[in-house]
Amino acid sequence: MTEKTLNENPLNPAATGRAPSVDPAVGIVQQRDIETEMQVAYLDYAMSVIVSRALPDVRDGLKPVHRRVLYAMHDLGIRANTPYKKCARIVGEVLGKYHPHSDVAVYDSLVRMAQDFSMRYPLIDGQGNFGSLDGDGAAAMRYTEARLAPIATEMLADIDKETVDFTDNFDGTLQEPTVLPALLPNLLVNGTSGIAVGMATNVPPHNLTEIADGITYLIDHYDAIDDVSVDDLMQFVKGPDFPTGGVIMGAEGIKNAFATGRGRVIVRGKTHFEEADNGRMRIIITEVPFQVNKAALVERIAELVHKDRIDSIADLRDESDRSGVRVLIELKRGAQPHKTLNQLLKFTPLQSSFGVNMLALVGGEPRTLPLKRMMHEYIEHRREIITRRSIFELKQAKARAHILEGLRIALDHLDEVIRTIRESSDAEEALGNLMTRFTLSEIQSRAILDMQLRRLAALEREKIENEYKEVMARIAYLEDLLANPQKILAQVRENILALKEKYGDARRTVIFLGENEELSDEDLVPQEQILITLTQRGYVKRVPATTFRKQSRGGRGVTGLTKSDEDQTQDLIAARTLDTILFFTNKGRVFSEKAFRIPDTSRTAKGTPLVNVIALGDGEKVTATINIGNFNTDSNLLMCTRRGRI
Repeated sequence: MTEKTLNENPLNPAATGRAPSVDPAVGIVQQRDIETEMQVAYLDYAMSVIVSRALPDVRDGLKPVHRRVLYAMHDLGIRANTPYKKCARIVGEVLGKYHPHSDVAVYDSLVRMAQDFSMRYPLIDGQGNFGSLDGDGAAAMRYTEARLAPIATEMLADIDKETVDFTDNFDGTLQEPTVLPALLPNLLVNGTSGIAVGMATNVPPHNLTEIADGITYLIDHYDAIDDVSVDDLMQFVKGPDFPTGGVIMGAEGIKNAFATGRGRVIVRGKTHFEEADNGRMRIIITEVPFQVNKAALVERIAELVHKDRIDSIADLRDESDRSGVRVLIELKRGAQPHKTLNQLLKFTPLQSSFGVNMLALVGGEPRTLPLKRMMHEYIEHRREIITRRSIFELKQAKARAHILEGLRIALDHLDEVIRTIRESSDAEEALGNLMTRFTLSEIQSRAILDMQLRRLAALEREKIENEYKEVMARIAYLEDLLANPQKILAQVRENILALKEKYGDARRTVIFLGENEELSDEDLVPQEQILITLTQRGYVKRVPATTFRKQSRGGRGVTGLTKSDEDQTQDLIAARTLDTILFFTNKGRVFSEKAFRIPDTSRTAKGTPLVNVIALGDGEKVTATINIGNFNTDSNLLMCTRRGRI
């Protein structure tokens, strides 16, 4: 750059005539190791994401953005009993005051808290299009309206009574809560999911009635809390309760999740069979697993039918409406509905696994929490809230009692008080004279000066006396409460039971105990009549029994296998696809194999070498073959050797 252009440059202080503003850090060179610098920078970023964005606080179960949305709506006066407000206004309030990130993050969070298929107990009451189970997005924020749901008021109750700490917002001009009072055990009943740096959380939702009963049981055994086991809590908390219903297969995954904070829960959609007027069977899907996109599920089924992976489906329709989910799958004539359903469970998201990872922030640090620890953290949070609220109310009650004591003194010496005020030249002198003559504080004296003339009436004097008695009784109650931790614990118990009474409902998700979570190959194989042939040279095959059709008199028959002078059929066994076949060899060994695992070929094919089906050794040959059906029968095998041994 030339000297002329430098002087003309408006960014050059010398050209503008302004004194240069010098950054004190300019010109200072620090020697830093790049590896150390990267580690420090990445750790700072990771902790910021973990603490300030992706993970919920164990106490209120909220991430910062959700907490800010609820608090902003509370601050705006948008309650459950007030009119709806446009979501754009709410998002603007959150962005302008509390959330220094994108409006998309704020609106998406607001939308999720209003979706009854995402939240077991929605915290926001939405009006308009807030998305659907088919993965449709919500309408733009200018078209939707919202207000707090009634249950959300339980999250914010007593926030104005110094129950929680407040901190500066992003520009230091306002204060926002670091946590909500949260009478609702939100993390347990609504769950959450989030991906931080190097860790993720996935807490399933639960039923409020069950959680309340579990917390009550824990409070009742608080003195021996270490002795409370997972089985004790599972008497009340049966397992996750998803907003979309469904069926949980088995309790093993639930117990692992409750005991360790990690587990895997298998969830199936809810289905039943119907018979159509034309005699065909139908599979009806009425509930889908949590977080499964219904439209994608229907597309997946159609794709499997198109690719002939499932060949028993004749028609597929999504008949869902406002009343609920209904996906109709009509089967071909003669198709087996149970086998088709098993294929759907195996190859589509109709059966999905929910990976439980109960990770949350405890004291600002991420922790994986079992069920008991999570309940314990909720109880301790509520104890602190009730303690802080009681301290605040005690302070308020004592301040009111102090004023009422001054008013009582004034009413007892009414004539002297009036004379003192009349003899004073101004209000300030009257204030000082009252304080001196009647030994009153400044607050009491001001209250007397501000007292209305109507309070001098006999009934009004009686009201002051009654109020004073009530305030003193309240002070005694609060002091007793603060002096007895057991009474605070009893109030926690009382509050959670009242919440259960008000908002508790029945389970939506059914739990099947003792069911096999995984589908085996047998579950996908239709039960059919087959014929198995084994040749002298060790070739085996199976063909459907229908291949050899019924013959009339004089029929000429059909060829059963390729004609060969070197190899002849040794055994011909009638079986069903799910039967077990036993192969006895000349080495005194026996092999068992399911019939459907024997390769299916055409009736004229040579077959597959038996060594490819069972592990025969060198020179080992099968000498006898038996179909035993299954091992559950009471049948016996009788063996007799050539040398007369039995």
